[in-house]
Amino acid sequence: MFDSDEVPQPTLTPAAYDRLRDTLTRRGTAAAIDELIAELRKIEDYQALFYALLMKKRVELGVSPFPTGNAHELPPHTHEPYEEAIRQAARQIGRLLLERKDFTKAWAFFRMLGEPEPLREALQAYTPGPEEDIYPLLEIVWQNGVLPEKGFDWVLERHGICSAITMVSSSDLSSNPALRDYCISRLAAALRDQLLERLRNDLTARGLPCPPEATIPQILDAHPELMADEAYHIDTSHLASVVQMSLQLPPGAGVNFARELCAYGRQLAPGLQGTNDPPFDENYDDFLAYLNVVAGENVEANLQRFAAKAEREAAEGATFAAQVYVNLLLKAQRPAEALAAAKRFLLAEDDRQLICPSVHELARRAGDYETMAQAAQARRDPVGFLASLIAGQAAASDHAPQPPQPPLGP
Repeated sequence: MFDSDEVPQPTLTPAAYDRLRDTLTRRGTAAAIDELIAELRKIEDYQALFYALLMKKRVELGVSPFPTGNAHELPPHTHEPYEEAIRQAARQIGRLLLERKDFTKAWAFFRMLGEPEPLREALQAYTPGPEEDIYPLLEIVWQNGVLPEKGFDWVLERHGICSAITMVSSSDLSSNPALRDYCISRLAAALRDQLLERLRNDLTARGLPCPPEATIPQILDAHPELMADEAYHIDTSHLASVVQMSLQLPPGAGVNFARELCAYGRQLAPGLQGTNDPPFDENYDDFLAYLNVVAGENVEANLQRFAAKAEREAAEGATFAAQVYVNLLLKAQRPAEALAAAKRFLLAEDDRQLICPSVHELARRAGDYETMAQAAQARRDPVGFLASLIAGQAAASDHAPQPPQPPLGP
């Protein structure tokens, strides 16, 4: 049952109660219920209207009129019609609440039904007022997944880049890569636009021209003085966060915006660039090299950059750089090279500790059962070792040439 004490509810007047009593006495049960429904519609007490509609159905079914009891206590033959009445009443009340743009209360009914689409359509077309508190709506659209892209846009547009970064970084979006990519791309675009505007304002303040179509790298190349004396134009923590998030993006506009941000980050004073572990120990130079591979620019040289870092770190007993390298090879559509790199650097690594697909997974994708067996042996996994060999035998048998069949007939 819904909690009627959550917010003040409209109530019937004492005179309305007297009329209901009189109608029940003079005209009977059905008339009194219809009158109650009409009164509740008039005062817009939709919470009570929902239960009045259920009471109407219970009376029609010849069972107890109280609609807040356990429906399974009703006679079996009434279960299906009563459950259908609940669904119809919930849809009716939900739609009435949507008409009033009372989305939070409407969600209670559509969530009960497992039917978010009417609310999704209504919110897709809705723009909150400038003074409206959007956090109750965010609980619906973001936390309950009804329209998460819209929720992210509201936060970015109303509360700015810092709040939007916090929203993304504090949420586990690994199971929804499309949403993750949407949010990160929007962040990269917003931060790039903010930076471009501030660079142009800086030029204007100096009395210098700025072509309207100039990109961030073009502005910095033409005016290196903008970065003198440890100057910066945007929050450097925002810059670092968005660029690092952008490493997850596929090729597209978001990656290109992030590359512009990297071009700016490279010009910051060393003390403003922060510190990062290998393979990103050279900060924005490394981030840009990674994103250039994703964008298909100077791929060979940039891959070699990360291969060398993987090699160097592996010699010191660390494999994180190699894991990044494997992921980058996969982004570059080079699965065979990714498998070779994983086999070289990650053969004995615990699959659960990796940020990239394991040797086992990469070999499974490639149908390389021998490598799967080698990886299992390196992990001291005898079951996985033998399973890989058996699977390899079965695969070889399936692909072995079949002997010619004798002709049919005499």
